[in-house]
Amino acid sequence: MKNLVLLFFTFISLQNYSQTYNLSELEGKELHNSIRLNYILVHQPHQQVSYNLQPTMGFIGLNYNIPITDWLYTGAGFHTAITGDQGGLFTLGINFGVNTPIYKNVYFDANIHFGGGGGYRSLVNGGGIIYPNAGLQYKKDGYSFGVQYGYVNFFTGIQKSDNVSFFVEIPSLLRTSSYAAAQKKFTINNTSKDEFWTKPAVKSVQQITFDYFFPSGDSRSDASTDPQYQPLTNTLSIVGFEYQRYLTDDTFIYAHVDAMYSGLVAGFMDLFFGVGKNVIETKHVNFFAKVGIGAAGGRIFPENGLTFYPSAGFDIKLTDKFGISTHGGYHRSIGGTFEAYTAGFSLKYYGLSGGTKHPFTDEKSSEIKTQGIQLGVQNQSYFDVAKFGIPNSDLQLISTKIIYDINRRFYIAAEASFAYEGESGGYAHGILGLGVKSNTFANNKISLFAEASGGVAGGGRVDSGEGVLIRPTAGINYHINKDVSLNIAGGRMWSPFGNVNSSNINIGLSYGLSILNSKK
Repeated sequence: MKNLVLLFFTFISLQNYSQTYNLSELEGKELHNSIRLNYILVHQPHQQVSYNLQPTMGFIGLNYNIPITDWLYTGAGFHTAITGDQGGLFTLGINFGVNTPIYKNVYFDANIHFGGGGGYRSLVNGGGIIYPNAGLQYKKDGYSFGVQYGYVNFFTGIQKSDNVSFFVEIPSLLRTSSYAAAQKKFTINNTSKDEFWTKPAVKSVQQITFDYFFPSGDSRSDASTDPQYQPLTNTLSIVGFEYQRYLTDDTFIYAHVDAMYSGLVAGFMDLFFGVGKNVIETKHVNFFAKVGIGAAGGRIFPENGLTFYPSAGFDIKLTDKFGISTHGGYHRSIGGTFEAYTAGFSLKYYGLSGGTKHPFTDEKSSEIKTQGIQLGVQNQSYFDVAKFGIPNSDLQLISTKIIYDINRRFYIAAEASFAYEGESGGYAHGILGLGVKSNTFANNKISLFAEASGGVAGGGRVDSGEGVLIRPTAGINYHINKDVSLNIAGGRMWSPFGNVNSSNINIGLSYGLSILNSKK
C-alpha cells in the first residue's frame, strides 16, 4: 500500500512539472465581458388553473455575457422569482444577442435566451423557456442601463407572457491567454517594457459550503407532503458554492448558491448576492460578517421567494491558498413564512489572478503560473428517468460546466443542469467531480476523458429521494482549435437514496482559456 501511495504522488508531481518561461513570452488578450441584472414582471395564467395563483410574478435575472465580435455576444443566465407566490422557480439558460450603437451613447440591444427550469410543474410542464427581447441601452464608461420589450415563454407549458423589463449592466474585464499556454510557470522580468500583465491582480475567494438549516417560526412544507403544509421541524442539510471578490483589502462582494440534499423531498435551493467585511484579521485567523439578499424556495410553503441572509464566522488560513471556515446565520423570507437558523463550515481557496502585483498592497509577485479553465455548455439526455406520481420518461437538460485543471492530466469539473423537456419542469442538479484526460492524438484533434462526479438533485417529481446523486461518464473531445472543442460523453446516473438509475448522453461545446495565478 505504501508503494502505491508513493507511486501516486510521484505521478502527480511529474504531471505538475513544467519548464519556467519569461512572462514577456506570454501573449495576452482582454475579454470585455459584462454582468447584466434584469427585472421582469411576468403575468400568470391564474384563470387557467384550479388553485389560487397570484396574477403576477417578479422575475430577476443574472446574466454573464461575453462578446464574440464588436456587435455580437453570447453568455449564460440564471433567473428566479422574488414576488408573487412562486418562490423556488429557478431557470438556467444560454444567451445569444446583438448590440450596436444608434446615436452617441444609445445602443440597440436584442437577444434570445433559451433554457430550462420551473416552479409549479403544472405551469411549465417540461420546463423549457425561450425569452426573446429587444430594446434600448444607454452606456457610459462601461456601465449601462436599459429597457426592453420581451416575451417570456415556457413553451412546454401554459406560463407565458409579454412584458417590459429593465436592466443594469456592469463591466467585467478578464485578462487571459490561450488555453495552449495553460499549466506553465513564468518569471517576471522587471526590465520588460510589456505592460499588459503588469496590472493589479484580482483578490478572490472560492469556497464549497456545508450548512445545516434549523427551521423555526411558521415554516411549513409544500403540498407534496401528507398532510399538506405541515410545520417544518426537520433539519435541512445544504451544500453550496460561493465566490467572493474583494473591493478593498477587507471588503468583498459575493454570489452564493445552495441546494438541499437531506431533510425533505429534494427540491429546495437558494441564490444570494451580498457584501461582507473582515472585521478582525490576523495572519492565520480572520473574523467576518456578511449579509446577502436573493431568492429561495422549493418544497416549502408557496411564497414570493425574496429572502435575506445575514451571517458571521471565522476562517483559519492553513496555507497561502487554502483554509477552512465555520459560520452561523439567519435565513429569512421577506414577506413569507420560512425562516431558519443556520450553522456550517466551508473549504476555501484564496486566489490572486489576472495580474502581477497585489491589488491593495502593491506587493509584486515573483512568479506566475497559468491556470487552465474551460467553460462549456451541454445538452444532456437521460433515459427512462424514475419519477413519483407521474410516469417515467426521458429528460432533456441544458447544462453549464466549468473545468478547472489541476495539472495537464487531472481536473475538477463542476456543472449545473436544468430540465427543459420531459414533463419534469423544475428538476435541476448540481454536481462536482474529478476527471482525467488523455494527450491529444490524430493530428492533435482527438482526446479522451473520464469523470467521476456526485452532487444533489431535485424537483419535477424526479425520484431522487432526498437528492444525492452519483454520475460517472467517459467521452471524446474533438479539438476545433487550441481553445474550442466539441465533446460527447456517455454514462450512468443513479440516486442511492431514490430510484433514479438512468443512462445518459451529453453533447457539448467548450471554450478554453488561461488566467494568471500570482505567487509571492
